[in-house]
Amino acid sequence: MAVPIAVLDCDLLLYGRGHRTLDRFKLEDVTDEYLVSTYGFPRQFICYLVDLLGATLSRPTQRSRAISPETQILAALGFYTSGSFQTRMGDAIGISQASMSRCVANVTEALVERASQFIHFPKDEATVQTLKEDFYGLAGMPGVLGVVDCTHVAIKAPNAEDLSYVNRKGLHSLNCLMVCDSRGVLLSAETHWPGSLPDCTVLEQAALTSQFETELHKDGWLLGDSSFLLRTWLMTPLHIPETPAEYRYNMAHSATHNVIERTFRTIRSRFRCLDGSKGTLQYSPEKSSHIILACCVLHNISLQHGLDVWSAPAAGHMEQSEEEYEQMESVDSEACRVRQELLLTHFS
Repeated sequence: MAVPIAVLDCDLLLYGRGHRTLDRFKLEDVTDEYLVSTYGFPRQFICYLVDLLGATLSRPTQRSRAISPETQILAALGFYTSGSFQTRMGDAIGISQASMSRCVANVTEALVERASQFIHFPKDEATVQTLKEDFYGLAGMPGVLGVVDCTHVAIKAPNAEDLSYVNRKGLHSLNCLMVCDSRGVLLSAETHWPGSLPDCTVLEQAALTSQFETELHKDGWLLGDSSFLLRTWLMTPLHIPETPAEYRYNMAHSATHNVIERTFRTIRSRFRCLDGSKGTLQYSPEKSSHIILACCVLHNISLQHGLDVWSAPAAGHMEQSEEEYEQMESVDSEACRVRQELLLTHFS
């Protein structure tokens, strides 16, 4: 049920006189079913976000009357999960479309500030070992620290002259590089790469590569598809498998790597602002990148809260990859040796 109240002026809501917060919408006034259907998440999850982000969203302004953190979070969740600033949602919580947009910006930045808190690789050895064991249980692929892939999110054209965001399908997009664990929890998310860059170039320039080459464990690797080059820390499929061991390796690799494809489907199904069904993100590349990252943070928080049922594929237009790639073969002899040793040790 909607709460019938008048839509108030944006500037009055954000900067009106009097040192108080507007609390026109109360969580206790509506049912759990209404919260899930309108904002995409249950009451407990929303209350957690209020506790997490409340202090940031209550920052004092020169003009001191502000929308409550609770209302700002509901407005942002409504946009993330529906992909639109529809009047019905603004009416429900008592704010205008302009205020909805301001709330989305505030909540997005608050979530981006906390990205490293919720999206990171495990540090301690016990957790790393558990990570490997969970991956091994999927299809018998040993030593896996994560699965990596890219996905494109459509954005509006930055300007007529900027072709760096035009992907191979002629659409403007951001190419997002992500890594997840066996449950779909994101361990890394770089959401800012221009859509014209192929996946292999994104990885070559990404912070992820520097992180793995300088910091992370030497006794494990990521799994990537054939759009990436084989590296000592990144195992890719064999281009033309010939032996039974090579076929078994490729099958285990594919079954394990499929986790990130399912994760992409879950994210775009849960956050319809990313799936293209309501059109492209109508923001600059930088702001669009922050919205994508904010949704990634919310994805991980939702898994922490047990909202981890794999979603069915959405009917939108966000695709796992916007490019048709040629099979990449590494010239790194050490990487080839590592993969060959893996084949002999575990798949022969």
